Amino acid sequence: MPETDDTTLTTLEKPLADAGPRELTDPKTLRALTHPVRLALLEVLTLEGPLTATAAGELIGESSTTCSFHFRQLAKYGFVEEAGNGPGRQRPWKLAHSGMRFSDVSEDPEMSIAAKSLERMMLDRAFDRQKNFYDTRSSYPKEWQESSGAYESILRLTVDELKEVEQEFTAIFDRFRGRLTDPSQRPADSLPVEVLLFAFPMRLPETSS
Repeated sequence: MPETDDTTLTTLEKPLADAGPRELTDPKTLRALTHPVRLALLEVLTLEGPLTATAAGELIGESSTTCSFHFRQLAKYGFVEEAGNGPGRQRPWKLAHSGMRFSDVSEDPEMSIAAKSLERMMLDRAFDRQKNFYDTRSSYPKEWQESSGAYESILRLTVDELKEVEQEFTAIFDRFRGRLTDPSQRPADSLPVEVLLFAFPMRLPETSS
């Protein structure tokens, strides 16, 4: 997060007041989010906390004008909001929610198409970050290198058991979710860690004739 004075820090780093991830059910909203700069801005706000367009632009390699435009678009669709007054005439932005949920499993074809498009873009960005970590892994302290990695397993599950597995993982993640939005909950030696979880059947169900 950019350096700032103590009075500004109090304003900018107050925790989010929402109850949890936002449920996205409108295809127009999904399409508005399917943009690399807008996703990059949400990602950097998650990592760094409230930022001005200038500070965000320096972190994601875009101009302050570009970031300002896309922040306003994100605000229009309820993803970000103003975070109080920054130093001078700066206008900081913060996340309006601590995450999002959406699905391409929908009776609405427009919703399904929009969700798949956003999902592909988000997955591509996540895989790029994963690849970057492995390319630079040796630059991290040894204990972080040893504790991070990829895990793969094939299980034999029913639909209900798969839902149970996902719920148990979600419960683990929820234990630490508050640290993203409330700096006072973070241990001094903590780092932001991205966890990618995929669960999918490897073949179609067998059907009887």
